[in-house]
Amino acid sequence: MTYADRLKNRLEVTGSALCVGLDPRPDSTEGGVDGIAEFLRRVVGETAEYAAAFKPNMAYFEAMGLHGIEILEQLLEEMPDEVPVILDAKRSDIGETQKYYARSYFENWGVDAVTLNPFLGYDTLEPFLDWDGKGVYLLAVTSNSGSVDFQRRDCEGKALFERVGDLCDRAVSEGRKTTAGLVVGLTNADENVLANLPDVPLLIPGLGAQGGSVEALKGSGRQAASVINVSRGITYAEGNTDYAGLAKHWAEEIASGIA
Repeated sequence: MTYADRLKNRLEVTGSALCVGLDPRPDSTEGGVDGIAEFLRRVVGETAEYAAAFKPNMAYFEAMGLHGIEILEQLLEEMPDEVPVILDAKRSDIGETQKYYARSYFENWGVDAVTLNPFLGYDTLEPFLDWDGKGVYLLAVTSNSGSVDFQRRDCEGKALFERVGDLCDRAVSEGRKTTAGLVVGLTNADENVLANLPDVPLLIPGLGAQGGSVEALKGSGRQAASVINVSRGITYAEGNTDYAGLAKHWAEEIASGIA
């Protein structure tokens, strides 16, 4: 089963396109660093019913040093098998280095998908593209205002983000085993962007604290399984630790917004 098939099945089972972002912040968590593991265990346990996927963000774990990596490793071991895990790493490097990143995430940690920075070129993606049942999400149009600096600039008759979309098409044409999808920030997911990207799985951050609206996705006609990420709106909603209730709320908002 491909990663795209598994993700589509998960969306059908849950009726939810919600991706729960796991961005642990010790200064906002009871017990600080010592309380992070139990906090994440509770979030995952309470939100799994509504989660199409979970997305731990490497930066937040790395910021806690080696202990943070240990927390992440333990978290990944305890993840419910039925929920795909997208590791938000945004890695990019040349030569042998990418092979070791791929082995680290897909073989050693067993995550289902990983985010990659594609701007060093197709050859830097190739070490990730021959893993059965795995997926990658290439940065296409990110949710920050600075995405206009490069991603939407003309590149020989196409916007740069369209060139990134072409890399997904290339992977398909070559019969690569890994599903290639794209990261498209909700705050910048306008009609022009969506219409000029291939119909591949999208990872869509930007809902909730970043101010994006799912209305931008309505009527896009895309068929590939895509997920919309909410992080702070669930894990650090001010004064609200009902994680299941928050996940249910966002799952319903997503469903009604894209209907």
